[in-house]
Amino acid sequence: MENLQEKLKTLPDAPGVYLMHDANGKIIYVGKARVLKNRVRQYFQANKNHGAKVRAMVAKISDFDTIVTAGEVEALILECNLIKKYRPRYNISLKDDKSYPYLRVTAEDFPRIILTRRVIHDGSKYFGPYTSGQAVKETVELLRKIFPLRTCKTFASRPCLEFHIKRCPAPCAKKISREEYFSFVTAAEKFLAGHTAQIERELTIQMTAAAEALNFEQATRLRDILSAIKKVTEKQKIVSDIGDADAIGLARLENETCVQIFFIREGKVTGRENFLLRGANDETDAQAVTEFVKQYYSRAQLSAAEIFLPVTIPDDDLKILSEWLGVKILVPKRGVKFSLVELAARNAEKFLEEEAARRRLKNAQTIGAVEELKNFLHLPKLPRRMECFDISHIQGVETVASMVVFADGVPDKKNYRRFKIRSTEGKPDDFLSMREVTSRRYGSTENLPDLIVIDGGLGQLNSALEIIRGAGHQVPVVGLAKQFELIFVEGSSVPLALPKDSQALKLMQRIRDEAHRFAITYHRKLRRKRNLKSELDNVAGIGQKRRTELLKKFGSVAKIKSASVEELSAVPTMTRAAAEALKNFFDNH
Repeated sequence: MENLQEKLKTLPDAPGVYLMHDANGKIIYVGKARVLKNRVRQYFQANKNHGAKVRAMVAKISDFDTIVTAGEVEALILECNLIKKYRPRYNISLKDDKSYPYLRVTAEDFPRIILTRRVIHDGSKYFGPYTSGQAVKETVELLRKIFPLRTCKTFASRPCLEFHIKRCPAPCAKKISREEYFSFVTAAEKFLAGHTAQIERELTIQMTAAAEALNFEQATRLRDILSAIKKVTEKQKIVSDIGDADAIGLARLENETCVQIFFIREGKVTGRENFLLRGANDETDAQAVTEFVKQYYSRAQLSAAEIFLPVTIPDDDLKILSEWLGVKILVPKRGVKFSLVELAARNAEKFLEEEAARRRLKNAQTIGAVEELKNFLHLPKLPRRMECFDISHIQGVETVASMVVFADGVPDKKNYRRFKIRSTEGKPDDFLSMREVTSRRYGSTENLPDLIVIDGGLGQLNSALEIIRGAGHQVPVVGLAKQFELIFVEGSSVPLALPKDSQALKLMQRIRDEAHRFAITYHRKLRRKRNLKSELDNVAGIGQKRRTELLKKFGSVAKIKSASVEELSAVPTMTRAAAEALKNFFDNH
């Protein structure tokens, strides 16, 4: 703290950004200030007005840095970029913002519209962030139906199927000029920005001009685009003549804070997005809204002329934000604008209620189901880690076993294991297979589970118990029979029937089904390998090394069959003679 006190004496009397570090050098908070000297010193003064969050943060500060900027707007931009880069623990931030999807209009001679989760400063235009990945995918599909833009990563030498089904104008084959293609790109960008009325006017003018010039193909294409856009805009609700605006609503529930934005373009609500805020519980509504505006608009392409806020924020912040964004920011008190903010807030509250219901359901299906299972089976402790085994084969061929792990009722896929059974190859014996897999898994005391589940009835359970108890392990073991969903327990030939509507039974079914899926997937993979090998083994001159290289290059026998002699000859270890022999073999079989 002595070092900090010395640094506090030399703080600059200028605007800028400050970064707080913990003892490990990690950035735990980023802030901006009109006067760095005054703002940073406030943290280290005894102030009973400091909230719990600030007191906790100050206790962890080991060092700080400052960056002087030319003005407050520059400080705000730098603060947004640093928060996005470092995601400090004590800053309010968009929850899981790294995973939010965007729509990217690429900076290419003939641009594409693609879905991305990374913003790269390469000249591309980005629309978003969006909170629903599924909604964005649907938007991409809609755009591809309306606007004939290319989707291929590289140009082909001739038009592909997309051209023939009228989904791409084939700029690769010079079927469309760059100028005409860019008119569709511009229209798509305006569509994403919500300016549909402007697009309709422009397309109508272009369609009329094309028809007068007897360019009926172009006029038909523009007519189809215009018709598709009108169908979409008919569903949008007319609000008023307020023009282009973003209305922001705020709601809080069960330690969660949600902000919803309504996008109003040309007097219509064109869309909305929900955002959960991390670290906003101890902040005021004004602080939460201010931080959201900074971080959202540092990522999003702003196309509104006004932003409506649900709460009043400090005049200094209001002035800086307005200057930075170049728009009017206001807190409406009555009228249509106020109604829009209230509607956004009600929808944010509804979203939080639905999220809380989802959390309760998830809890009931996971740790709640684990607790229920403990009571039904009279287990000595919660089965927080459960391991389930399943056997898969066809008449003893390629026998495999799977082990899946559930932790607190949730799949723990990184700890899944699969086993190729050696003791029963060629002769189906599920009991012997179960003894082998449990012997291999429980030969040591490493990371034992709280409950072992065997997919099968009493016979499979006893086979597993013979090994597990023989190794000295006292972990509870049960068997789950497929036919009637009955549970067999150690020492009893009478199975236990869990209530059909219980979460405990549903948990047992999930872990059993997951073990079955994992086992059969591995079994099919081995069968495919066996079939591939046997088919290639029939070709003279194709040994193990060449077979491996061929499969590595082409990935499947089907692709090897369709390859030309030249493509086969290019594979390492292959000769032209071997390639011709392979091609002749497949042509004649």
